[in-house]
Amino acid sequence: MNIVHPIAPEEQHWPGAGSSRVPFWAYTREDLYKRELERFFYSGHWCYVGLEVEIPSAGDFKRSVIGERSVIMTRDAEGEIHVVENVCAHRGMRFCRERNGNRKDLLCPYHQWSYDLKGNLQGVPFRRGVKQNGRVNGGMPAEFKPQDHGLTKLKVARRGGVVFASFDHDVEPFEDFLGPTILSYFDRVFDGRKLELLGYRRQRIPGNWKLMQENIKDPYHPGLLHTWFSTFGLWRADNQSELKMDARRRHAAMISTRGQGGKVAEVVSGVDSFKDQMKVNDPRLLDIVHEPWWGKPTAVMTTLFPSVIIQQQVNSVSTRHIQPNGHGSFDFVWTHFGFADDDPEMKQRRLIQANLFGPAGFVSADDGEVIEWSQEGFQQNEGGRTVVEMGGYDTADSDHMVTETLIRGMYAYWRKVMGE
Repeated sequence: MNIVHPIAPEEQHWPGAGSSRVPFWAYTREDLYKRELERFFYSGHWCYVGLEVEIPSAGDFKRSVIGERSVIMTRDAEGEIHVVENVCAHRGMRFCRERNGNRKDLLCPYHQWSYDLKGNLQGVPFRRGVKQNGRVNGGMPAEFKPQDHGLTKLKVARRGGVVFASFDHDVEPFEDFLGPTILSYFDRVFDGRKLELLGYRRQRIPGNWKLMQENIKDPYHPGLLHTWFSTFGLWRADNQSELKMDARRRHAAMISTRGQGGKVAEVVSGVDSFKDQMKVNDPRLLDIVHEPWWGKPTAVMTTLFPSVIIQQQVNSVSTRHIQPNGHGSFDFVWTHFGFADDDPEMKQRRLIQANLFGPAGFVSADDGEVIEWSQEGFQQNEGGRTVVEMGGYDTADSDHMVTETLIRGMYAYWRKVMGE
């Protein structure tokens, strides 16, 4: 049984002016977590909801999540996409239980209040009361107006087949939110080609939601933790690479060009994850075909703060949706996709290479495990500090992987918004 050492109130302050020493309580304090939800997920930010291809036809819907709040993405009869909160305006019931489907309207089963696919209230049983013994009993007050009692409607942004939404209708335009540098990497994947949905993976990771943002902003660990990356050269320190951020340092892109694999003494000497004798039984896992839209990089991992990661690792492409459910847990939903113009061989290649990722992936299983162990360490002694100083103390872009600059950049932004 772990012995927990809670931090005293007078010690609940961030040490120093920088972002290279992250206090453990940033991952364990419930009050901070609640404030994060309000400031990052429910205001001032665009959050990922899904792909347009998930609701291709009129009447289609998909249940999704922003922070801890359940939302529904719908496509109406005119083809327009809407996002509404999954909470009935009558008694506050989270009424939609299905992950996806097709409906002419949205119906709350409790009292049968119904809404159109835009979220407008269109039906209230017994609104005018019930005739009984020559008189009308009950009913809503005469001043009741259906237009005042629709579902909460979110602001929606669509780009390249991807749907984002915000509870904050004053949020900046989506393109400004990403900024020109990160927008270019978003458009690299979502360049207007029609997407094809390949499937989902879901997992619950017992760690703070920020740890997954950190993990994909951390080029220091892949060639050390992941046997597949270090042995077969998919992502390791000797690959040609770049690290880029938006102007506010919240979003980032890690860009890498695959090396030849094999042993390079100065890179893998003493690296436990490198397995010189390791071979693959199915060579299709490494049957990588260069696609014209890549340009030179063979892998780009783009983190859009706070809610999603866009993965392009060789021929495997996916979104990874972060869904917090407490300061020490989050759900992680992978949506694997391809493109409608893929030939059968490319579609199969994408599916096979997707086995590198997901909850039991040859690579990604490692990440879920180390995030869990990190959270255990934070909770054991909340007075501790992480040391995020590889590559120095700055938050600048980089042309190499041996740095934690992207994590420092994210926490510089976090401190500004959170007032810590």
